[in-house]
Amino acid sequence: MAETTQLTRHIESYVDSSSPTHQAASLNAIASLVNTDALTLEALIRELEMYLTTTDNVVRARGILLLAEVMTHIESKPLNSATIHSLVGFFKDRLADWRAVRGALVGCLALIRRKSVVGMVTDSDATTIAQSFLQYMQVQSLGQHYDRKLCFELLDCLLERYFDAVTTLGEDLIYGICEAIDAEKDPDCLKLAFHIVESLAQLNPDSSGLLASFAKDVFDILEPYFPIHFTRPSSGDTHVQRDLSTSLMSAFSSTPLFEPFVIPLLLEKLSSSLHSAKIDSLKYLRVCSSKYGAGRIAKYAGAIWSSLKDTLSTYLGEPDFSFTIAPVDGIGFPENEFVLEALSLLQQLIVQNSSLLVSLIIDDEDVNSIFSTIASYETYDAIPVQEKKKLHAIGRILNITAKTTISSCNAVFESLFSRLMDNLGFSVRFPNSDIPPSQRVKFGFLYVCIELLAGCRELIVGSDEPALQYVFEHETCCTMLHRFSTPLFNAFGSVLAVSADRCPLDPDTYIGVKGLQILAMFGSDVFPIQKSVFENILKKFMSIIVEDFNKTILWEAALKALYHVGSFVQKFHESEKAMSYRNLVVEKIVEILSLDDITLPFSLELEALSNIGMTGMKNMLTILQGLGRAVFSNLSKVHLLECYSCQLLPWIHENGGSEDFVMQFVVDIWSQAGNCMDFSTLFEEKGLLDAIMKAMKLSVGSCAVESQNLIIQKAYCVLSSHTNFQQLKEVERLPLTPGNYNISLRDEGLISLFASVVIAVFPKTYIPNKRVLMHLFIITLLRGGVVPVAQALGSILNKLVSTSNSAENSSDLTLEEALDVIFNTKISFSSTDNGRSNGNEMVLTDICLGIANDRMLQINAICGLSWIGKGLLLSGHEKIKDIIMIFLECLISGTKSASPLIKDSLENTEEHIQDLLVMKCAADAFHVLMSDSEVCLNRKFHAMIRPLYKQRFSSSVMPILQQIITKSHSSLSRSFLYRAFAHILSDTPMVAILSEAKKLIPVLLDCLSMLTEDIQDKDMLYGLLLVLSGILTEKNGQEAAIENAHIIINCLIKLVDYPHKMLVRETAIQCLVALSELPHARIYPMRTQVLRAISKCLDDSKRAVRHEAVKCRQTWAST
Repeated sequence: MAETTQLTRHIESYVDSSSPTHQAASLNAIASLVNTDALTLEALIRELEMYLTTTDNVVRARGILLLAEVMTHIESKPLNSATIHSLVGFFKDRLADWRAVRGALVGCLALIRRKSVVGMVTDSDATTIAQSFLQYMQVQSLGQHYDRKLCFELLDCLLERYFDAVTTLGEDLIYGICEAIDAEKDPDCLKLAFHIVESLAQLNPDSSGLLASFAKDVFDILEPYFPIHFTRPSSGDTHVQRDLSTSLMSAFSSTPLFEPFVIPLLLEKLSSSLHSAKIDSLKYLRVCSSKYGAGRIAKYAGAIWSSLKDTLSTYLGEPDFSFTIAPVDGIGFPENEFVLEALSLLQQLIVQNSSLLVSLIIDDEDVNSIFSTIASYETYDAIPVQEKKKLHAIGRILNITAKTTISSCNAVFESLFSRLMDNLGFSVRFPNSDIPPSQRVKFGFLYVCIELLAGCRELIVGSDEPALQYVFEHETCCTMLHRFSTPLFNAFGSVLAVSADRCPLDPDTYIGVKGLQILAMFGSDVFPIQKSVFENILKKFMSIIVEDFNKTILWEAALKALYHVGSFVQKFHESEKAMSYRNLVVEKIVEILSLDDITLPFSLELEALSNIGMTGMKNMLTILQGLGRAVFSNLSKVHLLECYSCQLLPWIHENGGSEDFVMQFVVDIWSQAGNCMDFSTLFEEKGLLDAIMKAMKLSVGSCAVESQNLIIQKAYCVLSSHTNFQQLKEVERLPLTPGNYNISLRDEGLISLFASVVIAVFPKTYIPNKRVLMHLFIITLLRGGVVPVAQALGSILNKLVSTSNSAENSSDLTLEEALDVIFNTKISFSSTDNGRSNGNEMVLTDICLGIANDRMLQINAICGLSWIGKGLLLSGHEKIKDIIMIFLECLISGTKSASPLIKDSLENTEEHIQDLLVMKCAADAFHVLMSDSEVCLNRKFHAMIRPLYKQRFSSSVMPILQQIITKSHSSLSRSFLYRAFAHILSDTPMVAILSEAKKLIPVLLDCLSMLTEDIQDKDMLYGLLLVLSGILTEKNGQEAAIENAHIIINCLIKLVDYPHKMLVRETAIQCLVALSELPHARIYPMRTQVLRAISKCLDDSKRAVRHEAVKCRQTWAST
């Protein structure tokens, strides 16, 4: 038993405190005592007796509310029936105490909600609670909406859980509910009130039940709330209004007893000028008609039909005769809420009472008059505006009628489709008669045809079960379509023949293409369109693709239609129509690829290729096979491979295509490469080899290890049997003698292609004879085939593991052995090798340092070593340090061959130019090391990338490079050292730069000054400016820039009128703006110079520069 003093303290805290927090804490403490049996409910009531009976209204109300809240907290605690009965008596009597009504309501509600397993209120006690509520509660007199909400919750709970008991109260219950709801305005209370009416109606469905005699009274209470509309809505009211409207709609539709009152009200509100009234009337009519039943709604069908027709004529917009956003089925219209609701209501009514609604539609005067109206106009543009609106509305109505039920579709086809055919000149007796050449098909008839065809197709295609398909096959609509499919094809085709030369956005063109498309998409082989008609449609579209490419809109529409048809027939897999599509469209597109005399522009070939291929995986496989053959049959088609790499391959991956397709394409490429005797012409066609290599890398990179192993085997077989290296083992002989191998252009192309495979494989993929291949790559590298093989060497080293982890490696070579091949393999140059030293043997690093005395050979070696170094850098191997020192040595010693006295005389000699190229190549090697490559050594091609490798490289190399720059006395050498520094800095993450910004800024400024001298360095200059901009916009960077503020400003002033790149000027001005944030004393002396320089930029030819200049002038003028 809880100590009395503790309980008293909690009670007094709740009753006397004005703090909600303290009250909640006290309530929780008391409830916990009761739930844990530390305090009995009887003991609590005895302790509360003084508070429950006091004449102090405030204290009494607090005491009753405390007991009620405790009852809410112990709803799951078992109580005996006597206790519950006693509590019911107490709380229902307190309903008469208006001062304490909240506690009474909370207590009654807590008791009513109790479940049988823990003891619940009896039916008789529930009835007494309801009686007391109806006797004492004047709901609308309660000023607090929370109290009214409790009243509605109590009523709702009584109806839900004790309906049989409270219905004994008869009309008192109905009148009490009506009185409680009348004039309520609070949204939360109204939602409960509407639900009470819904529950009351659903629990009294009988026409002789309690509600039947009072339906009009209840509806009169609800009617003023329709439509739900806030006169002064706030930002959050939209959601509330929607919920209220849904609740009121549920109340309206809850019983057919409301039908005599609801439907006339809704029909009246359809003519309201209030937007929400119209929309809600349509929504409510749809739901209520479904709930009330066909019998009750039939008498209103004529009035509803008339209102729907008017609504569609008023709000249906102009159709969009464009294929860019056109729906697959039918004609596209702008979205309109009124139209959507009206069509939904029409569809509901047809489902409910098909014969009645269809007869209203078929017999309607406007529907019948439209046939005589459109017969007077040949083209869409000739039809008057008002008649167009009628045509659009009738078309939408017929579309909905055709697609809703099979009976409605049959009826409208039997009545109206026959008339359409007669008007088009096709009689029922002679359906296959041709259109006379002198007779132009009227647009309006074809428009209505399309709406009917689209609706019928949607109905049929929506039923995938074979049994239903057989039923459809014998329906009136299908037999008529089967009979008239050929004339319809002729009619739509004739429209295209006449309209193709008219305005670009010709509705007739749209109607012709759309009609043929819908005809071709009528399901599988058992459906109404014959195979011959289907194939004629495909041939028609393909003739447009091949011959009418100069008619842009028609061509694009035909291609879009072919795409939709192909995507649809692929769902039926090996059906006759799917096979016809593959033969007449896919194979034809593939055939076009290999034809040299085709007049179709190549860009359109690619567009057609990608669209047709994307209709399905089988079609894509056919396209890929043809693509592989076309690449080698016509070597001028570089863009074929670009199309594959950028469009087809991503589509295969996005659509879950098997990698078997991709692997087969790669294998086909290798087969073609092995059989192609003119492979050397790849070098003559600009970019073709690069395009093949790109496609090869992307394809191989997307395959699994098992598939990559098969590709490697195929590629190795072609390489070893179709080049001068047929005995690859010969390449293993040491020392390597590049001059002994006659590498033809064909050989170099195949080696580069093989290198692209090596670049893209996983580390676990097995590459045979890796040592021999590395020797082959080194030979090719030194002979001038630099980049692909260099990248392949870097990839090999990057993906190998060291001896200590050799168990993980399936390769025949460890990392240490591969490094030994690269750096220790002896290379020999005989006397026949362009005058090189007889019998001179050296390693790759010796060649990089120029010992071979051949500058082009040295450049090739340095370029190769840069990619080798990148592979090691990414994996974090220590060997990268030795490679860096080689590059730095090339930068330092590049001018040693010329003494200071004779350097000037050598300025223009070929030897000096080659020395400069060597130094530039060594400097640019740092760009290869630091930049993110898209073509190799990235995650897409499964490179091993160690985290933070750029930060570590930058922090270790930058100090060395700065020291060398400081000690360098040669201006030429220093310029290339600056170039190397710029490459590193441009690709170093900003976090690493900011920590060393104070040391880096002086060198960065020297780099900027040096890079302005050569126009070819404009991109590097822009990259460095971005680094400076990043420094100046960060707090740490601004602190580092203070000491050099005047130098930075002077440097930037020289760049604001840099003529070769707009982004340089714009970024320089932005940096000046950032500098204005530095301390006033540091920048004010430079103010005049800045304003003078910026004034010239106000007349810059580029708007972006002028905009930044104005901002900069305003900022510095206020400094």
